[in-house]
Amino acid sequence: MFAKGGKWANKVAAGFTNAASRSGDKLATLQQIAIFAAQHGMHWVNLGLPPGHNNSKSTEDSLNRHGFFLGAAAQSDADVSAEVAPPPADLRTAEHLGARVAEVAQQLVAGRQALAALKEAA
Repeated sequence: MFAKGGKWANKVAAGFTNAASRSGDKLATLQQIAIFAAQHGMHWVNLGLPPGHNNSKSTEDSLNRHGFFLGAAAQSDADVSAEVAPPPADLRTAEHLGARVAEVAQQLVAGRQALAALKEAA
């Protein structure tokens, strides 16, 4: 059900997920979050990074080491504490997504202001 005119309509959304397993159904989680955002009329921001650890010269320390596009995904070993997991590469990937969300939000604000000025001038 689309929540037209709801409190979340036209807001910026993005998603991140974490699991102990390499897959852990993280893509399914991001898809569900994106659909939820769409149901509320939100603007979804993707990760905006190429896959990070998919060739012989890349490492586990690469940004987007899991190769997700829809959002940020992390992997935390089930037997370690939150102080050491997720790994730094996954935290940096999430920080990248946060910066991207902030940039898109600024672009939307500037665009809305420019549109309002054009309407006012007309």
